[in-house]
Amino acid sequence: MAEYDFKIEYKPAYSLLKINLKNQSIIAERGAMVYMSPNITIDTKMSGGLVGALKRAIVGEGVFLNKFSGTGILALSPNYVGDIIHHELNGTLYLQSGAYLASSPNINIDTKFGGIKTYFGGKGIFLIKLEGKGDVFLSSFGALETVELNDETLIVDNGNLVGFTGGLSYSLKRIGGLKSTLLGGEGLVYEFRGTGKVYIQTRNMESFVDFLMKYLPIKEDK
Repeated sequence: MAEYDFKIEYKPAYSLLKINLKNQSIIAERGAMVYMSPNITIDTKMSGGLVGALKRAIVGEGVFLNKFSGTGILALSPNYVGDIIHHELNGTLYLQSGAYLASSPNINIDTKFGGIKTYFGGKGIFLIKLEGKGDVFLSSFGALETVELNDETLIVDNGNLVGFTGGLSYSLKRIGGLKSTLLGGEGLVYEFRGTGKVYIQTRNMESFVDFLMKYLPIKEDK
């Protein structure tokens, strides 16, 4: 049973999470608040102290998180166009950078190395690791699909992965050869095995940025 009285409106493209706090607290990503009742208080802090904040910076998340407390309506949304879903956590959940929106205060937020280093740039890929029991709200770029695996295997493009439950085994690898990576637009993929849930977004942020770059004016040197 969900800890919060909430509803998600304007799905699936411009989703808005409305939570009716009843003398409760919730942790949310910095900048996620759209509006709130005047008697709700905000406490900005480093998640997990200095070490935890540095780990979040490595993942690409903000160093600070906001804790909202009190009684009233709190509306939250992600920074980009997409959907929001609720996950009732009882164990471990891994998320890609940018997918975390909010969670119960008792849930521990950490980071985990997600797999091999990328072939280009040598930057390690890290995941957000959530552990505990309570409510978690995820956000996606585009619509969000939930795939439930029952002792099965699934391959997901790294840019389309939102998150997955801790019971799944996974590996991060390059799909195809170097030629297909350079010319075919495919690169790193996650391969999941076992039983659990995989959350997938229908749009890829990096691919979208590449698409926009074609239409941006090029500055000419004088």
